[in-house]
Amino acid sequence: MKKVIIIGAGPAGLTAAYELLKDGSGEYDVTVLEESNCIGGISKTVNYKGNRMDMGGHRFFSKMPEVNEWWSKMLPLQGAPSYDDRLLRRRVNIEPGGPDPQKVNRVMLKRRRVSRILFNDKFYDYPVSLKPETIKNFGFLTTMKVGFSYLGAVIHKRPETNLENFYINCFGKQLYSMFFEYYTENLWGRHPSEIDASWGAQRTKGLSIVGIIKDFFGKLFKVKNRKVNTSLIEEFKYPKLGPGQLWEVTAAEIKKLGGNIIMEAGVTKLHKNADNVLIGVTYVKDGEEIQLDGDYVVSSMPVKDLVAGMNDVPADPARIAAGLPYRDYMTLGVLVPKLKLKNQTNMRTVSNIVPDCWVYVQDRRVKMGRFQIYNNWSPYMVKDLKNTVWLGLEYFVTEGDKFWNMTEEQFSAFCAKEMVKLGLIESTSDVLDTHMEKVKKAYPAYFDTYEEMDTLIDYLNTIPNLFCVGRNGQHRYNNLDHSMVTSFEAVKDIKGGITDKSNVWSVNTEKEYHEEKKNG
Repeated sequence: MKKVIIIGAGPAGLTAAYELLKDGSGEYDVTVLEESNCIGGISKTVNYKGNRMDMGGHRFFSKMPEVNEWWSKMLPLQGAPSYDDRLLRRRVNIEPGGPDPQKVNRVMLKRRRVSRILFNDKFYDYPVSLKPETIKNFGFLTTMKVGFSYLGAVIHKRPETNLENFYINCFGKQLYSMFFEYYTENLWGRHPSEIDASWGAQRTKGLSIVGIIKDFFGKLFKVKNRKVNTSLIEEFKYPKLGPGQLWEVTAAEIKKLGGNIIMEAGVTKLHKNADNVLIGVTYVKDGEEIQLDGDYVVSSMPVKDLVAGMNDVPADPARIAAGLPYRDYMTLGVLVPKLKLKNQTNMRTVSNIVPDCWVYVQDRRVKMGRFQIYNNWSPYMVKDLKNTVWLGLEYFVTEGDKFWNMTEEQFSAFCAKEMVKLGLIESTSDVLDTHMEKVKKAYPAYFDTYEEMDTLIDYLNTIPNLFCVGRNGQHRYNNLDHSMVTSFEAVKDIKGGITDKSNVWSVNTEKEYHEEKKNG
């Protein structure tokens, strides 16, 4: 029996554990080591007094059939309307023979995708669409500025040596300054001119003004046989009780199959022998150092910490890993009786709140980056759906900065004032309750030594029995499904005795935007 040590009980780690064990062959002895006391990593769900919080917002959407099948196996798609759909008598796309979310918990919902930008106290589609409402919100002068600015960017293309130039080439300087510059700087703590362009290429993947205009006129004039364009998905899947539910179910299945999951077990050392092969790890549990031997290590821990914990690492890879930057995350759950924001869409919601799952905040007056409305993710995320609105206010911070060091009381007071500034609530006295959560290394960043990442990958690939998976494991801003696929590939290599990990590292390098669907 081969011993496999998996570092991290987030999506990538748990996917790897399940994939190794699912055939019931007994060939692998799998141990998952999780530093925290929560299953799911940054995809965990926090239950606060019956109101549930999703860390960062997780849409379950994938173009990969094997991922969709995997999700459906763990959480079958709903076969009856959910609570809010029943209240509003909304039509919903249900799965014949699927479970009733009113009767069982182990179910995946189908939800409508709505995300917008809040800029100058007005809502804009995300990404910006070309329609009368957009032009009305811009006003004639700004619309002209956006148009001419984009034409200028077409004529004078900038070298895509940084994220700022990449965005200006795609959208023009005017739209960039309105919708990308401040948000990006707020997210990363660096101006876009200091960030590698590959982050933008990965997150926008083909979205640009050209695509928006083509799609608009193609639909307007009903052009037949026009080149296939793309638009954003209109529906996504979502676990009834939040994303953490999927990973809690997965963890239970792993245990049934004989896997071992040890919580509050932070890996501090990885031991290599003279042949550069990993022979085990040291983890700390209840203040005690424990050594665990293994034949393979699948790591979803931050690359920076992984390399720092290894013995005999050459100077160059050690330097690159030590310099990799991250952005940390704080969120405040806020319970209010109602929102001041008016629902001016034609989408019906319980209590007629705005229909957005999350809203990007593009407002230089505030530090807030986004806010989620958990009522719209799943009606089961909110204890009293009819009489309260449960929000998640998201802040991008750096561990140890003034925000990170705030007490919960200080942070709550700060956030409540920002809510008033943005017009989310009338007064800070509207806040009924709050709950603060912090997530370290939530976002691997694309600056500092990141530009030398390929050199670090080359070194990691010299360790034959080490497989780096997931967002932090690869220092890549992966979506949930891509993180899972890195583990699918790693398990294929382990089972096949393959030491070339190019298949693992090449996941999520396609040039299409993740949340696009094809239109004829």
